[in-house]
Parts: sequence; C-alpha cells; structure tokens
Amino acid sequence: MTDIYLDNNATTKVDRAVVDVMIPYFLEQYGNPSSIHKFADGVAKGIKNARQQVQNLIGCEHDSEIIFTSCGTESNSTAILSAIKAQPNKKEIITTTVEHPAILSLCEALEKEGYTIHRMPVDRAGRLNLEAYKKLLSDQVAIVSVMWANNETGTIFPVVEMAELANAAGVMFHTDAVQAVGKIPMMLQDTKIDMLSLSGHKLHSPKGIGVLYLRRGTRYRPLLRGGHQERGRRAGTENTASIVGLGKACELALEHIEFENTKVKAMRDRLERGITEEIPHCFVTGDMDNRLPNTTDIAFEYIEGEAILMLLNKAGIAASSGSACTSGSLEPSHVMRAMDIPYTAAHGTIRFSFSRYNSMHEVDEVLKVMPGVVATLRKLSPYWDGDGPVVNPEQAFKPTYA
Repeated sequence: MTDIYLDNNATTKVDRAVVDVMIPYFLEQYGNPSSIHKFADGVAKGIKNARQQVQNLIGCEHDSEIIFTSCGTESNSTAILSAIKAQPNKKEIITTTVEHPAILSLCEALEKEGYTIHRMPVDRAGRLNLEAYKKLLSDQVAIVSVMWANNETGTIFPVVEMAELANAAGVMFHTDAVQAVGKIPMMLQDTKIDMLSLSGHKLHSPKGIGVLYLRRGTRYRPLLRGGHQERGRRAGTENTASIVGLGKACELALEHIEFENTKVKAMRDRLERGITEEIPHCFVTGDMDNRLPNTTDIAFEYIEGEAILMLLNKAGIAASSGSACTSGSLEPSHVMRAMDIPYTAAHGTIRFSFSRYNSMHEVDEVLKVMPGVVATLRKLSPYWDGDGPVVNPEQAFKPTYA
C-alpha cells in the first residue's frame, strides 16, 4: 500500500509551486535585501510581494502589519513578551489550559518571575466559558493569549468575540492561529485582535518561517534587536527564500480555502463516521459542531495510542497521538486531561489531520486497516475480555491526574 500521510497538523508537505518560486532566491536573487545595489532590488520586491500575499490570506488592513519571524513559537513569545515589556505595571496574563506548549511553557516561566497566570479551563467538549473569562479581565491584565483552534481536537475558540471583550477592558489580545490560518476564512481588519501568530510549515510552506501580525497602533517591544529589518521590529537578515515561499503558500491557501471546508471536510467526516460505526468503544473528542475541517481526534478505549501508531506505521499510515507518553511515564496529553476525558480513553487518542493532498481512496484504505489494528491490541489488553471491557474497568486503572 502507498504511504498515507494523515499528520498534517504536525507539518505539511511543501507545495511544488512553493518550491518553484523559492529556487531563484537561492541561485539568482541571492542579494541581501538591505543592500543598495541591483542584487538587492529583486529580493526586496519578493519580500514585499510575500507580505501582501500574507495580508490577503489573513485579511489585515495593511502589509506593514506583517512581521516575518522564524516560526510560530517565536511569534508567540514575541507577542507575550512584548506585551509585558510595554506594560511593566501589569502582572497578569490570561490563557487556557489547552494551549500549545509554546504558550504554556512561557507562561510557566513567567509565573516563576512573579506573574499571575490565569489558565481558563475547558469543558468535556473543549469549550471555554465566556462568562468566566469576562470576570478575569481587569486593568491588571497585560495580555490575553488564546489559540484560534486547538491542535489536537481542532476545536475552534471564539477569539473574535474574546478580543472584543478584551479591547473593551483595555487589554491586549493575542491568538496563536498556527492551526487555523489557511483552513478557515479570516478578516483581521474587522476584529480587535492585536497580535496573531502563524507558521509556514502548517500550510505547505517550508519549516523555519512564520509571521507575527501586529495591528497598527499596538504597543510593541521587539524580541530580537540589532539591524533595521522588519521596520526595526525583528532584527536579522531576512530568510528571503522561505519568506517568498510562505507568500506563495498563503496565495494557494486562499485559493483552496473552499476546498478545505468542503472536500477536505468530507474526507475527515467519512473517516470519522467509518471508524466510529465499525469499531466499538471509541468516540470523537472536542467540539463536534465547531472545529477545523481537517481534524478529527478519536479516543479508542482500553488500548494505548502509541501502540496504535506503531501498527499504523507498519501499514504505511502516518497519524499522531494525543498522548504524551514517554519512557517511564504514561501520562495522557494535557489537552485530554483538561477536557477530563476518562482515563480508559485518554491514553488511546489518535489524531488524524488531512490536507488537500489527501484523497477519499486513502480514507478507504485507512478504514480497511483500523478495525484490525484495534482488535489486535485489545486482545493483548488486560482491560479487555472477549468482545468487551473487563468488569469495572475504571478500577483497573490508577489515574495520576485528577
């Protein structure tokens, strides 16, 4: 069987058209865009064009609001650190319990430095309580940072409404939109979002390139200082080839956004429906009514996600696990814990994430393989007896989280 890649939320294949526009910037247009000779002219124009292509995809007001970075993590760190440096008297940050580690790890470090971190909980469907959020907003909050869509479940958060509420309270609002950009329509100029992060390798562009959107008028302090690049907001010689590639990827994403929300969604739904109808004791996690069109996270009870991935890999199928299992530690992911997914299922979550390069034929091939994989592992499970779970399976597990 031909290899099937269903791990697009981790990274994506670089589009051939993206590679094609990048090549001249290695071999011909190789000048430093800050130079004043002719070798710089074409390079500077390429960067400007890419900035406009990003602008078109996210719907911001002006291309000057686009700052090129190395990745989503850098953009996230820049946003939060800029906000607290620009407002040294504000010592509180609001985020959620299900953010990417790029946010949670930084907040944990800032907490040790004396900042108060408000981590908003989610319900069993991964949804936030906006009433509770409103109570956290105050003049002591430097910034709110909430992801646009969760990387594991695909659940979409109401960031536009949350930004409106933050703005009314005089609080900066940042969203990690790494998973959402290119998958759902955006028009940032019509929102109160102050800063947004995106990453190129999530939308068929190379790794090592990202963007921080900075709404005009937002107070800002650079993370990297040195040269005058990016209008003095991010020092360092521009990664020109990757910037141009990201611009092309954004252009293509805008062209394919309807495809993402129809054809890609149909593939996701077909896989999800086939698995849940054919395999007992499994269920979809997250908000079924409000999620990314390409993502499904399915919990298979009484077996380990890592074991499922190993057998899928042998069958030529790439997916990912919601479990953060490591040697000597068998802890489910922080997202599953935050959603209070039963311990008997939290270990067996598998995320399938699609792109426009997938096909219905691949879905059918995965559906042929999955029942056998699950059946094989359940036969080996001490918590499975014949056609069903053992008596009182919850008692067989000893959860290490509340």
